[in-house]
Amino acid sequence: MAATITPRLLRRGFELFVITSVVGYAGVLLYGNDLPHFFSSLTRVHWGWVLVGLALASLDWFAGGLRLWVVARQVHPKPPLRGMILAGGMSAWGSYLTPFQSGAAPMMIYTQRRWGIPVPVAATATLMTFVATVVFFAVAGPLAITFGAGESLGAKGNVLGLTLYDLFLGSLGLFATIGVLMVVLMVFPDLVRDLIHRLIKWAGTKHRAIAGRLTRIEEGLDQAHASVVKFNTPRGWLSIFWAVIISGPSHANKLLAGYVALRAIGVEAAFVDVLLLQTFITFLLYFAPTPGASGIAEVLSAAVMSVYVPRESVPVYTLVWRLGLTYWTIGFGALVFSSWLRQGLKGMEDGGVSDDAGEAA
Repeated sequence: MAATITPRLLRRGFELFVITSVVGYAGVLLYGNDLPHFFSSLTRVHWGWVLVGLALASLDWFAGGLRLWVVARQVHPKPPLRGMILAGGMSAWGSYLTPFQSGAAPMMIYTQRRWGIPVPVAATATLMTFVATVVFFAVAGPLAITFGAGESLGAKGNVLGLTLYDLFLGSLGLFATIGVLMVVLMVFPDLVRDLIHRLIKWAGTKHRAIAGRLTRIEEGLDQAHASVVKFNTPRGWLSIFWAVIISGPSHANKLLAGYVALRAIGVEAAFVDVLLLQTFITFLLYFAPTPGASGIAEVLSAAVMSVYVPRESVPVYTLVWRLGLTYWTIGFGALVFSSWLRQGLKGMEDGGVSDDAGEAA
């Protein structure tokens, strides 16, 4: 597998995360426009709810690792649960330090590699966790709408004439579309592979300068096809089913951090409405170009959650929200990765992370 991230890139990502987060949070402070209230509100934070946020952050590791373990069992006889838990958490850590969460898969694959899982097997398991994530959001969202969840959001917000409920439905449509494509890929892998092969060959005849790159894409496509076929069995579908179910707690941190932050600053709101808003924010942040959506997340959250949070309380809400959403995982992940640097980053060129420890020192 080609190298995609290095320790140096992760360090740069961390630096960029800090800088853009500070800039974004400075904008939130200016929006709050009441520094005395901000400092006094810090003394009134309900720290029990902050600890709940810490417990939710641990689900990046435990639930994410359990989900990975479930799918890895399909392609590996005895994947180590402890290693899978580390892989789940380090995947979240890598996603927070890279644009468009691009570091998530390489870090998950490399961590499995450190625990003795061959790279092709690790790549297959990682792909299936992505499938489970997409299917989870594509199914859970419409089910919530079917049962009438979040209808009160229809009276809140006005962005270009759209309510928050309209915005949620729009973002949900994107994930639902991707979910349908994933199901088609799983059910008809040969048909999809052959179709993409034809498109690649057609593109190669039109653009000969990129023919070599297209050939490499075809090789990767064949590897992905072989991986998908392994799961297109009753046992494979059962493992995906459980992975989709576990995707709930695996993403609980992202979905519940907003409600926890509200309670931490003493604001009560309808749980389901806040859950849907956090789902909407999560959808958008998946496509943010900055590491960990830094800068963008602070501003977006302040804009969306202002329907529940008084303007002067937005800065402290945002701080507690980001603490549970990313800061805990980034801190613990940095400790884990530092220990790896001291031990030596062996085999990273095969695991999706280049062996570039010297540059990170």
